[in-house]
Amino acid sequence: MKEAEHTDLLWCLWVDTRRRVVSFHETEDCELLEFRSQELFLRCIDQYTEQQYRYQ
Repeated sequence: MKEAEHTDLLWCLWVDTRRRVVSFHETEDCELLEFRSQELFLRCIDQYTEQQYRYQ
């Protein structure tokens, strides 16, 4: 993979703070979070796990 292609990668999460749900696919009434860094994406997942969010 070329360096330019690597920087174009985007990791996405949809978060519903009311129902405490994190989704890896587009979901209604959820806030979209986009990450250009896999490290930040994984840190965010860890934080939601610590807060006992459910995943779908």
